[in-house]
Amino acid sequence: MLKAAVLVSGGGTNLQAIIDSIHDGRITDACIDIVVSNNPGAYALERAAKAGIETRVISPKSYPDRPAFNQALTDFLKERGVDLIVLAGFMVVLPEMLIKAFPNRIINVHPSLIPAFCGTGFYGLRVHEAALARGVKVSGATVHFVDEGTDTGPIILQQAVQVEEGDTPEILQRRIMEQAEWKIMPKAIDLIAHGKVTVKDGKVYISK
Repeated sequence: MLKAAVLVSGGGTNLQAIIDSIHDGRITDACIDIVVSNNPGAYALERAAKAGIETRVISPKSYPDRPAFNQALTDFLKERGVDLIVLAGFMVVLPEMLIKAFPNRIINVHPSLIPAFCGTGFYGLRVHEAALARGVKVSGATVHFVDEGTDTGPIILQQAVQVEEGDTPEILQRRIMEQAEWKIMPKAIDLIAHGKVTVKDGKVYISK
């Protein structure tokens, strides 16, 4: 049984998609062991509590400086003994020490088809604003492993989503969540739980 820690900062819609996927059997041989947030007011914590999942708040504001917070977050996840860390709208830059402690064991979902509209400064609605400003006809979402760069880790899964006439950033964001993010993140977790994902030379290979 794969034990996952889900890290969240806000509403937790991707967290809810994972919870629902475990309940309906789209994810098997995996559980959410802990939900961690940097934000004590995050609605995601309520979602976790309703599902009977333990939560923990680890906020930078509770520590004298960022290195102390980084150490506390890393130590907690190591001591928890989780197999996989899932970033589901976690608006904190992960410390290098955490990434090194969990090589190819941290995954993130990004709301575009990487390498388009990704990297420093591209998060939330900014991604969709940039996509619409560029006039792309297709956008989507990407699940990838996290490395020391920003959105540069090996790509696990991608799902394209059509951009439609009259889309606003908010409308496009919602469609990408519904048609891509909430589907490929659970799928990636299930594949990893069953040992079907390997990384070689910076690329992901998925076995059947």
